[in-house]
Amino acid sequence: MNGTDNARIATADFAERPQHAGGGAITRSQTLLFAASVGIIVTNLFAPQTLVGLIGPSLGAAASESGLVSMATLLGYAAGLFFLVPLSDLVENRVMVLRMLCAAALAAAVASFAPSAASLLAVLFVLGAACSCIQVLVPVAASMAPPGQDGRVIGDVMSGLMIGILLSRPIASLVADAFGWRAFYGISAAALALLAILLGLTLPRRRPLAHASYVGLIASLVGLLGQEPMLRRRAFTASLVMAAFSVFWTAVALRLSAPPFDLGQKGIALFALVGAGGAAATPIFGRAGDRGFTRPATILCHLALIAALGLAAWAGAAKAGGAWLPLILMGLSAVLLDIGVTGDQTLGRRAVNLLQPKARGRINGLFVGIFFIGGAVGSLLAGIAWAWGGWNAVCAAGAVFGFTALVVDMVGGPE
Repeated sequence: MNGTDNARIATADFAERPQHAGGGAITRSQTLLFAASVGIIVTNLFAPQTLVGLIGPSLGAAASESGLVSMATLLGYAAGLFFLVPLSDLVENRVMVLRMLCAAALAAAVASFAPSAASLLAVLFVLGAACSCIQVLVPVAASMAPPGQDGRVIGDVMSGLMIGILLSRPIASLVADAFGWRAFYGISAAALALLAILLGLTLPRRRPLAHASYVGLIASLVGLLGQEPMLRRRAFTASLVMAAFSVFWTAVALRLSAPPFDLGQKGIALFALVGAGGAAATPIFGRAGDRGFTRPATILCHLALIAALGLAAWAGAAKAGGAWLPLILMGLSAVLLDIGVTGDQTLGRRAVNLLQPKARGRINGLFVGIFFIGGAVGSLLAGIAWAWGGWNAVCAAGAVFGFTALVVDMVGGPE
């Protein structure tokens, strides 16, 4: 396949609105089901970040290997975005979603009985890849929307995704505190199996209109990345920011369980819930982008991220004495970190969505997949940094990611 063929495939419209079963517009209850579905599925991607302190020791993993638990799921998700989601432009979507959900349920069930760290990592990679069905469900929901209401439906569904991300860490911590970390994956397996049944009864058939080959679709991803410098830059900086985010959230549970904090899983769950409050700033950054302030707002996000990690290092330096002030400062750093990350993601998504409307699905897949690779790298480095230099090394690694993102954005081209 030559460069002209790649360009043609990259700009071809693989996502024309197909006819769906039933013919009627999407109902409110169907929209809520889609939102709940993506929210439940996405919990599997971020929950491991608060479970590493329990999973590693129970399976005999070294401290430097603890980040692999979180990395495996995120890396699997990225692989699913690159190699499985493009199949939704070729095969009937309902069947694809149900098969991926069944695979996810089976992987979660196996994870709850994993006898070793190596087997758990392999199963979590499969679980992450199967969870990429999120990016198949969203276009299905959009295809059911009445003309001109696609954005409203997608926004409603994506709100479920955000809620799932915010609640994944505290839910996982509470379940692990009451029943152990294996129970979380057992419950997740049951929830995914139930979703497969519900969606099997309600999902319409959605047959794509594309006539390209699977190889052609994958090649089109490379073509899109080569054509769009904005996509390359925003995806790269997003991956750096996500790496800093993962470094912090993968290791913070280890720091909070040590003196002077001495938090159990319930305390860590509450901390994660408070930290998630930073996502409330998302609409502010969306409006800033609409008003032409993308560049300064993005720089502000990266500065906030660096400041958050500096504050976290200061708060984590406390060794003894009263824990309340260090804990409050650590909580503020988590909120500031989440503000920086969600702001960067919001501005980045807005920027790449303006590039090629006919290739929007694959552009989003590239953007999300690349920044999840960054998250996987951050999770891996969190364990290594913790074993090598403790909390200060963790914060330093995160700050390096944030500073690199700041430099890349400041020297990049116009938005």
